[in-house]
Formats: sequence, C-alpha cells, structure tokens
Amino acid sequence: MEKPRTGRSVSSATVQPHASNEDKRQMPHLEKSRARGFANPLWCFHGFRLCVVILTIFGVIMVFSSSSVNMIANGQSPWAKALKQGLYCVLGFGLAFATMMLPAGLYRRFSFGFLMVAAFLQAITLTPLGVEVNGNKGWIGIPGVFTMQPAEIVKLALCVWMPNELINARKQVKKVGELKAYRMLIGGFLVAFLLVMSGKDLGTGLIILAIGGVALLLGEFPGKWLVGAVLIGLCGIAAFILTSPNRLGRIMAAYQDCSPSDLQGVCYQAIHGKYAIASGGLLGVGIGNSGEKWGYLPEAHNDFIFAIIGEETGFVGAAMVILLFFILAWCMLVVALQARNRYITMVLICIAVWIVGQAFINIGVVVGVLPVMGVPMPFVSAGGSSLIMCLGAAGVAVSMMKEQPEIKAENRIL
Repeated sequence: MEKPRTGRSVSSATVQPHASNEDKRQMPHLEKSRARGFANPLWCFHGFRLCVVILTIFGVIMVFSSSSVNMIANGQSPWAKALKQGLYCVLGFGLAFATMMLPAGLYRRFSFGFLMVAAFLQAITLTPLGVEVNGNKGWIGIPGVFTMQPAEIVKLALCVWMPNELINARKQVKKVGELKAYRMLIGGFLVAFLLVMSGKDLGTGLIILAIGGVALLLGEFPGKWLVGAVLIGLCGIAAFILTSPNRLGRIMAAYQDCSPSDLQGVCYQAIHGKYAIASGGLLGVGIGNSGEKWGYLPEAHNDFIFAIIGEETGFVGAAMVILLFFILAWCMLVVALQARNRYITMVLICIAVWIVGQAFINIGVVVGVLPVMGVPMPFVSAGGSSLIMCLGAAGVAVSMMKEQPEIKAENRIL
C-alpha cells in the first residue's frame, strides 16, 4: 500500500515542475505575440480609420462649441458654423470613400496630371479671382459664399507625385545623368512651392517643404543637392520673414517677453490661447463652458481650436487628441515599413508627415512653443478645404494600406 502512495507523490512532484517550466517557456512567446499586435497591419488598418472618424466627429462638436458665441454675436444661428462643418464632413467622407476605392497603381499613373491640376488651381489665386483671407491671398471663390484653398490640394498632389517621380528618376540616373534625371522633379516641386508662397502663406509653405524634404530623403535624392536645397530653402524663408514686419513680430513675440503695447497686438492671440489652456486644468470646465471663446480668443474655432479643447476638456481631453494623432502616425508608419512596394511606403510616410506634422505644429503654436503660423489642426479645425482634403488624403492612405497582403486578404473575404 505504501508503494502506490509513494508513486503518486513522486509523479505529482515531477509533473508540477514540468508544467511550470513549460508555461515559463511559453510566456516569452505570448509576450512577443502581444508586442507584435501593435505592429499588426490589420490592427493598424482598422485603428487608422477609427482615429480619423473620431477626430472628425469630435472636430464638429468642438467647432460648434467654440463658434456658437460669435455666431450669435453676428446675428446668426449658433448652429451655423457647426452645420457648415457637418456639410464639409459629409463631403469629405464621400471623397475619402471614393479615394479609398481607387487602386494604388492609379494614383501613380495619374500623379503628374493631378499635380498639374492642383498647380493650375493655385495659380488662379494670383489672378483677380484670388481671395485674400487674414492677409494671405491663397483662396479662390466668392467671399461670403464659397471659398477654397488650393494649397490643400497641392499637398496631396505632392504626396502622390513626388514618390513616383523620385523612383523613376533614380532608374534614369545612370543613363542620362543626375541633372536630366531629376530636372522634372526639381521643377515641379519648385513651381508648386513658389505658387503657394506667392500667396504669403508661410505656414502652408513650411508643410510643403516638410513633405518635399521627407520624400527626397526616402527617394535617395543626391546628398550634395539635398544640402544645397535645404540651405536655399532656409535662406528663402529667412528673407520671407525679415521682409514682413508682422511675421517677424510674431516670431519675436514667441521667444521673448511681450511689451505692454504688444499685449494688445502681436502677442494677443498667443497669450489668450495660453489662458485657455491654463484654465482647463485636469478635466476642463466642460464642453460649452469656455470663457475665452466670448470674444477674447481670435480664430477660436479654427487655428486655435486646440486651446478651446484644452479649456473645455482639460489635460485629459487634450492628451486624448494628441494620442489619436500619435496612433495615426504609428499606423501609417507600421504599414509603410512593411509594404513591399516602395511607392506605397513613400506615399504613406509623406501623408503622415503632412497630417501629423501639421497637427503638432498647430499644437506647438497654441502652447507657445512655435510662433503663430495660421495652420489649422487636421480633421478638427473649422474649414472646408482642410477637412475635405485631409479626409481625401486619409482615403488615399487606406487605398495604399489595402495593398498589404494581410489587409488585402481580409478585404477579399469581406
């Protein structure tokens, strides 16, 4: 009777360590699988689309909250600006649906024609049909009825054209030499950039330079030429700033103490943006309860909407907006780095630099890290041109992501 009891005790003693060791061996694999989940292209595909929808709907809510007081003061319905933003939202989602349905190869084939159309529309701003808004003549349309900013179209056009042109030029370097291979690329980008800068829109010009710079880096543009282009660009921007007392004053106000006279001048908007952020605290004063939107903060529904977000939703709400843009960047970069098609990789990264880079420039302006530039927050700020084209760019990004094998397989099943 003792032997069976001994046998059972021995077996239990040997089985338990064996099971625990096996569990320990499986734990690293489980941890790795969870870590790989964050780099799963399917997760990124769905996460990207969800973030875009959340930001856009939240933007309509915040546009209503930040603009209602001014609408009433102007004798209009408090819903006027929000309803218009909602219409832009519908149009933008329609464009996003259309662009996401087109195959990635179609963008590459017609990218140059797209750039020509965008450049033509931007050139119209230099004619009598151009409309000046806040000192920037970068709009076309009928004031008070309909206006559009062609520079937003130029951004998307450059995101899909430059990668294709860089890939084609790289193939021709050995045959025709660097100058002939890259002359179309250099000429097209300069025309687009100079047309935008002719409207005196420095903020948009910097975004276009960022798109062009990352495309050139990814496209293995000759290093010596890239350094020269950077130096020329910096000199041009410096000259553009120094020849404008207003822009120079904004920059100086951002990095030095404001004089009493500046408090009602170049420093006014930046200071009231900081007041709004500081008033929000941890959880905010509640949506609709902002004090700065009562005529104190200019462009509260547009360029400085993040200040109202910080005031009404507090640190938590502002941090959630920042997190959503981080997720957008992460998702596009993850799919871009795993893509087998170099063109798709470059387009996704260019779009990420545009949308996420512009968002953080906007946030940097509001919190006082950067001077006031007049750059809206993608998906959130009021304005039809920015919202519609950002949603259109999101659709292009989804189209590029759908070329990833895992994502393509899932969409084929659905």
